Amino acid sequence: MLFLFGLFRFLDSDPILYLPFMIVPVLMAISSYQYIKKFSFNLVDEVLDVGDALIVRSGGREERIALADIMNVNYLPYGNPTQVSLSLRRPSVFGDTIVFCGPTRFMPLSSDPIIEKLVHRIDAARRGH
Repeated sequence: MLFLFGLFRFLDSDPILYLPFMIVPVLMAISSYQYIKKFSFNLVDEVLDVGDALIVRSGGREERIALADIMNVNYLPYGNPTQVSLSLRRPSVFGDTIVFCGPTRFMPLSSDPIIEKLVHRIDAARRGH
């Protein structure tokens, strides 16, 4: 709506006066796209825990990744749902990093016990226990 107002005024009278009404919506659209691209476009469709490995599915492709092949786990513990990023020792069909959303929790300001257990199991698998 703001963009249309600026466009009509831009074409109607002094263009310099209404230039911010044209620039600001475009900048907002670009920054919104970059934010969504960073946090949503790179997510895989599904990650299943099968004990000593994770089954990753996305776009009709599937790969089994052993817990010992996961080099690092990054996540923000207080997000809901938690976005988890797994760095792999060897690239998979999805690349060297797999990003997925953990389960939704009822208490969003607490750490996710499922992800915490997964991190401990990955550490144990890397150590050979």
